Amino acid sequence: QVQLVESGGGLVQAGGSLRLSCAASGRVSSYAMGWFRQAPGKEREFVATIIWSGTITHYADSVKGRFTISRDNAKKTLYLQMSSLKPEDTAVYYCAAARSGYWRSDLGGYEYWGQGTQVTVSS
Repeated sequence: QVQLVESGGGLVQAGGSLRLSCAASGRVSSYAMGWFRQAPGKEREFVATIIWSGTITHYADSVKGRFTISRDNAKKTLYLQMSSLKPEDTAVYYCAAARSGYWRSDLGGYEYWGQGTQVTVSS
């Protein structure tokens, strides 16, 4: 059984940075992992994903060049470094894991989800 716990969210001014972490229990080193977000009144959307080895990543166009996804399989931890934050980045951010080792951008491709961490960007 895989459990995911996000941390690192908070309130930041526009232009600032935050680093989210997702601590995993269970055997996730062979899983693809990803970050999604959900703003109030909107559907959950894809942010970034990384394959099991960490060598290939993929980003939503809205965050490309500002966010970086990475993972440390020895620590069973997924990261999302967010820079140049904008008010439209405000959302609850979710960590997810997919038994498929290759990257996925569709919500349905992920079997395991964390509870989320709130990120609020003020203007």
